[in-house]
Amino acid sequence: MTYTQAAVLGVIAAIGVDFFVWRTRLLTRRVWWVSYAIVVFFQLLTNGFLTGRGIVLYNPDDILGLRIVWAPVEDLLFGFAMVLLTVSTWVRLGRTRVSR
Repeated sequence: MTYTQAAVLGVIAAIGVDFFVWRTRLLTRRVWWVSYAIVVFFQLLTNGFLTGRGIVLYNPDDILGLRIVWAPVEDLLFGFAMVLLTVSTWVRLGRTRVSR
């Protein structure tokens, strides 16, 4: 499995959890997208530094080759999936505790 395939599967899984498992539907909320924009800024800053300086390297056969601030676009996909899954779980756990 390539890095690209894994990243896409991660995004699909995180969206599935958000909509169908936890039913938090964060992706339909403006506050999610504003918050995520802040996260993406710092993710690009960090990933750009790490990949631009050669600290982190990627096998060219496993990525699309499209880069944003020196980081492969797949990093943005993984970051999106990680943040969405974490925040939707956080929201779900918060709802569960309030309802008890």
